[in-house]
Amino acid sequence: MTLSTRDLTLHQLKIFWAVAQSKTLTKAAKQLGLTQPSLSQQLAKLETNTGTLLFERRASEMALTEAGGYLLPKVEHLLRTLGEVEDGLQQFQDGKRMTIGIAGVNSLLRVLLPQALADMLDSGHALDFDILEAAPNEVLEYLYARRVKIGLLAANSVAEAGVGFVQVPLLEDPYVLAVPSSLKLEATRSIDDLSAEQQAQLNRAIQFSFGTQHTNQSIDWYDRVLPDHYITARCRSFETAMALVSAGNGVCLTPLMVAHGLDRSGVTFYRFPNQIRRIVALVPTQYLRAEPYASLIGALEKAAKGYQAPETVGAPEWLVARALG
Repeated sequence: MTLSTRDLTLHQLKIFWAVAQSKTLTKAAKQLGLTQPSLSQQLAKLETNTGTLLFERRASEMALTEAGGYLLPKVEHLLRTLGEVEDGLQQFQDGKRMTIGIAGVNSLLRVLLPQALADMLDSGHALDFDILEAAPNEVLEYLYARRVKIGLLAANSVAEAGVGFVQVPLLEDPYVLAVPSSLKLEATRSIDDLSAEQQAQLNRAIQFSFGTQHTNQSIDWYDRVLPDHYITARCRSFETAMALVSAGNGVCLTPLMVAHGLDRSGVTFYRFPNQIRRIVALVPTQYLRAEPYASLIGALEKAAKGYQAPETVGAPEWLVARALG
């Protein structure tokens, strides 16, 4: 079969790239905002047009064939070049507002973004913003798909991002143990200082999960610090987790920043040394010093410097020893 470049469409190449990155048709369809049947149809047309299979269909994933592996870097280069052309031409569109896509986890969008965007608008930039709240892995998917230009997440919440992205450090956010205020741990020297009822309450773990990496880290932490714990509830909403803690249902390991600006009555936060998440802005390399992205990154750095963390209490030494062990 003779291949003509007229047989290939940009839409099909974007679909190929998304499937190669996400490894599944379901994730790729969600990433591109398409139905799965439509995506599958376009992918089949691309394989027909190229005259070869680009993916090996497996039970749980789509694996690149040798031909697909050859095509992927070519398509990545093409899409990156087209993106740079589109962004470069925007500077000549006098009178038109530029849209910047930003994706991030809830706490970072709530705490850092409002002041940063206010600074950008006050500086006279003709901008509007497309803001997507997402789990850490979804933030990466949006960046890979070029739906956003900046991602806000914890550097240790996902596997390392691929080549072409720069991590701009913003701040360090400690992990804390949220405990019902009625359960006083400050003066305890061991778990034996607590009554049987209090020990039972301390060992009821509420698992606040917002990504696979965080979930795995919290499981490991509970195993070390509270070896007799059991999971009494799982949730992805911090408001729900804190309501459960405040009502005395158990304790919850959580990043401190997620408590910022929310009702924290009835909850005490115990801090532990060396238990932090590094908050970063993840930016494609070509936008790091390009405007208006460079100004937005600067505004995010300024907002991070002005952040005031909620009040915490030092964890008792016996719990700290377990955490460090």
